[in-house]
Amino acid sequence: MNIPPRVFFVDDEPHIRAANQQTLELAGLTAQVFDRAEAVLPLLSRDWPGVLVSDIRLPGLDGLELMAQAHAIDPDLPVILVTGHGDVSTAVSAMRAGAYDFIEKPYPVERLIARVQRALDRRTLVLENRNLRVELMANSALGPRIIGRSQEMCRLRATIARLADTGADVLVLGETGTGKELVARSLHEHSRRRDRNFVAVNCGAVPDTMIESELFGHEAGAFTGAKSRRIGKIEHAQGGTLFLDEIESMPLSAQVRLLRVLQERAIERLGSNQLRPIDFRVVAATKVDLLEAAGTGAFREDLYYRLNVVTLHIPPLRERRDDIPLLFHHFLLVAQDRFQCDAPFPDPAEVAHLLGYDWPGNVRELRNLTERYVLLGESFGWSLQELVAGPLAGAPRSLPEQVECFEKSLITQALAASKGCIKDTMTALGIPRKTLYDKMQKYGLSKEDYKS
Repeated sequence: MNIPPRVFFVDDEPHIRAANQQTLELAGLTAQVFDRAEAVLPLLSRDWPGVLVSDIRLPGLDGLELMAQAHAIDPDLPVILVTGHGDVSTAVSAMRAGAYDFIEKPYPVERLIARVQRALDRRTLVLENRNLRVELMANSALGPRIIGRSQEMCRLRATIARLADTGADVLVLGETGTGKELVARSLHEHSRRRDRNFVAVNCGAVPDTMIESELFGHEAGAFTGAKSRRIGKIEHAQGGTLFLDEIESMPLSAQVRLLRVLQERAIERLGSNQLRPIDFRVVAATKVDLLEAAGTGAFREDLYYRLNVVTLHIPPLRERRDDIPLLFHHFLLVAQDRFQCDAPFPDPAEVAHLLGYDWPGNVRELRNLTERYVLLGESFGWSLQELVAGPLAGAPRSLPEQVECFEKSLITQALAASKGCIKDTMTALGIPRKTLYDKMQKYGLSKEDYKS
């Protein structure tokens, strides 16, 4: 099977080229050998997912000049230099100039394989990090970003785009921390109402005695303490969007008045007899089953059916683990900018650790962890695994489960980066076509889902 090489090996001695190509291929690595540096340069690119291994002493362009020109193509390309005994000081200088590593002749095959494999892991991480940045920049369209490559989030974004300009009332259902307000803001910002007010009300945070005044407003003298007229949240949302978070917490008396406002699209302030027409859209959010709540008398059934024109369900993070690396990277960039701190993107083992956790606090918990990682991670010697050791202790997952989560995540990211191109995905992952198809079938992945 024709698998693109992931190791370019340059040496002017035929027996060394042949021996090292055989060594690398027996270790499961695809290798291509060259007798001159000039022959390998046209094959290098910023997207090549491989490692360059070169002898320092070569006819024509030597190994150091080859490294310099390779880094002009991609400064992050790992270059391993092979040196004779007398070239060690030169190799050390090359390390300072950007070489990934060097190997002194003669060397055991295990040393070559170990260093090449380590460089390949580094290259994979660099390209993955680069692709994540590109995707995040591509998501910089108008309005809040709904970040994620999973099928559930792609479907959610498509539904938001379809509903945004319809003006239909929307019910958003999701656990705490999944991003219900983000969905509401996205609906608003992608609609023609974007230039008017987005008014958010947390129904669970407003005292029962104040909720009606807060929503509907009041006239002066409407009740004791009402010394002046007050415009309510609904009226303030004229032409825009009213977001009612935790609507299951709204008192039944306020639910009756809200139902009438939704039916008539007009409001009557407390203490007034005048109906005022209001053009607004309602997006309500809840973390409970409102129909079940209606069955127990905790929520009005007629209000539920009035709100439930369209329901958007936001899956919890544990049901879209493929999105965790992208979300973490997004929050990492935001936290670095906010706190003016640098922190490296975690290595594959730490990413696997993130994938193995159930995230009861969902995206909000992941964001808080990322900020903690930026503030306390590298600067204070804390690894990501140590920072999350506390919450992870309560939700252990087996090693096979963690490996499967991580493997599926890498395949999904490669498919997304290549826009569903199987050949490019094979190259990025360094696996044969049949292996890729078998794993895609195992995880329910289709290249068609990544072509747009």
